[in-house]
Amino acid sequence: MNTPAYIGRFAPTPSGYLHFGSLVAALASYLDARAVNGRWLLRMEDLDPPREVAGAQAAILKALESYGFEWDGELVRQSERHSEYAALVDRLLSQGLAYACICSRKQLEGSHGIYPGTCRNAGHGFTDAAIRLRVPELTYHFIDRVQGDYRQHLGREVGDFVIRRRDGLFAYQLAVVLDDAWQGVTDIVRGADLLDSTPRQLYLQELLGFSQPRYLHVPLITQPDGHKLGKSYRSPPLPADQATPLLIRALRALGQTLPDGANYGHPAELLRWASQHWDATRIPRRLTMAEAQLR
Repeated sequence: MNTPAYIGRFAPTPSGYLHFGSLVAALASYLDARAVNGRWLLRMEDLDPPREVAGAQAAILKALESYGFEWDGELVRQSERHSEYAALVDRLLSQGLAYACICSRKQLEGSHGIYPGTCRNAGHGFTDAAIRLRVPELTYHFIDRVQGDYRQHLGREVGDFVIRRRDGLFAYQLAVVLDDAWQGVTDIVRGADLLDSTPRQLYLQELLGFSQPRYLHVPLITQPDGHKLGKSYRSPPLPADQATPLLIRALRALGQTLPDGANYGHPAELLRWASQHWDATRIPRRLTMAEAQLR
């Protein structure tokens, strides 16, 4: 049996319920895969138990099903892959590519999010310490299928970044790279809020000998006050009885053309039609889009 040329994925975080912004990202990911008869995987990025909302995982799965999404294979939970992440952190430490950092948030307040390398050569023990990955003084760039050329100098714009937190929890950057490679993901379609994370992931992929997937970052949907739709701003969860109209609104946000007056009925029918007419080149080349424009 031949492996499909395209493997995509949707990877929600259960720190809240799916909202309209989540729907736009999920829809773009789903249609991009189905348009070329690719596989679409589902991964629950439940790395941070203190931030997880009780019942969110079940609600996310129920929402995806009620909106007509069908994923391939078994659901993967990152909480079940801690041993793989731990082995990778140990490997990077043993190779001298990572080190222990005991800097507090207060110590880093004036660094504007760029780690100044305080603990880089300090030789701290690993107990009660974060683990940071050493980054090269190099610019990493890629061509995003929507946003175009994106460049970031890791040393000047990011600095050595955390791969395991001080509380022992594994960082998103490490887990996402390892899991995408493990699952054979060829195409990553996600929100533009993760655009500036991509160079860090490119570096990790290079370091670990993984293939670089193709990237497509869709605009973030913002509220009237300018904040992105998200769990931290109490964006309303997706209502089960509004699946078809909200899918239509999400398609419009993605620049897709819909025939006037068509009656799509069940969400699954709409998704089948949309996958046959998907055109990623129509997605607006912008980082944000006001939700009010889509009503």
